[in-house]
Amino acid sequence: MRIGLLTQWFDPEPGPAALPGVLARGLAARGHDVQVLTGFPNYPTGQVSEGYRVRRHTTERVDGVDVHRVALYASHDASTLKRMMNYGSFGVSAMVSGGAALRGLDALWVNYSPITVAGAQLVARHAFGVPSVVHVLDLWPDTLFAGGFASEGRAGRVLAAGLERWCRSMYGSASSVAYISPSVGETLEGRGVPRHKLHYVPMWADEGIFRPGGTSMRKTFGIDDDAIVLLYAGAMGEAQGLESLIEACRQISDPRFVCLMAGSGVTEAALRAQAEGLSNVRFIGRVTQDEMTDLMATADVNFVGLRSHALSHLTMPSKTQATLAAGKPLIVAAEGDVAGVVSASGAGFLARPGDVGSIAAAILAALGLGRPGLAPLGDRARAFYDSTFSVREGVARVEALLTDAAESGPRVSAGNLIHSTTQR
Repeated sequence: MRIGLLTQWFDPEPGPAALPGVLARGLAARGHDVQVLTGFPNYPTGQVSEGYRVRRHTTERVDGVDVHRVALYASHDASTLKRMMNYGSFGVSAMVSGGAALRGLDALWVNYSPITVAGAQLVARHAFGVPSVVHVLDLWPDTLFAGGFASEGRAGRVLAAGLERWCRSMYGSASSVAYISPSVGETLEGRGVPRHKLHYVPMWADEGIFRPGGTSMRKTFGIDDDAIVLLYAGAMGEAQGLESLIEACRQISDPRFVCLMAGSGVTEAALRAQAEGLSNVRFIGRVTQDEMTDLMATADVNFVGLRSHALSHLTMPSKTQATLAAGKPLIVAAEGDVAGVVSASGAGFLARPGDVGSIAAAILAALGLGRPGLAPLGDRARAFYDSTFSVREGVARVEALLTDAAESGPRVSAGNLIHSTTQR
């Protein structure tokens, strides 16, 4: 088949932004002609990646995939206006300049976050007759409000109502709607998406990077071989609630314990200040994708945290799959679906989000097992990843949905779903 991927995020952007690239390569490896419509890489710094210059449209061939890039406003700072300009500019460019990537497709996979991609999705459907599969990776408009990009109150309610109609147009125009965690599926069904259109397709990890093995960086960081290393690697923002982790480390007196904090974000400076004087917490800054395999090999257990909020029960941080793929146990201070992964896999320890004592107790439980005792939990982690989140499983599920979409063709108009939903 000739398959399209519509996604603002794509290689060489790191972390969760790299996951559409994994899908593209997986589909190409199965013999499909893959066309990607994306922007110029600028995540997470807001600076366009070296070797790229924003233009109206350019095409490159990477790993057997045709990558069509269209202009956008590069920004990833805390400014609501600039972030909306980033999302909106890609949405407009994809709709206006993306015809070369959208025309002649058998089916289109749509990365639904941000929902400004809706214009290009509707152009593909109505102008070119291309059916689509919408993959809900972040639930909108909820994500917008939870991230502080929109206010509460009457104006917020009006905005939310408009965005919900926008989302329903995307669901309605799609042949199927994929979701990444059970609670997201339940929420979508509650918002009127027909059960037959909903399909559970959890996200995967970049298995070329996140895998068992690698070379420990302990010597680089001056960490003893017998130390027990807890790693947090990812964004340092309000949503992660990392101040509770720092305070929990303050309660740990075991000389074997070391907590490595890798990454950056809006709370990094405050966290560094909070950790001053703590000998068991080390900040190592942002780590390149090429170094992540070795950084994961350095750790004995990884931390995932989510502050309690309206979306935390259905949020599945991508570092969850990355940790499992690397064969490392988890300490999870969160509620809902990500906590369910730990329980189902038996590959880690649960703590209450924001509860310093509970997080400290989970760390002590890991220390009590020691490095030999933690290793079997890592084996369980990788086994659970292989059966639940692997690229093999994920690509096969997406391929099946795209095949069904191509064979069935566009099913229902966006306007019909909006009308039927608003009449309920």
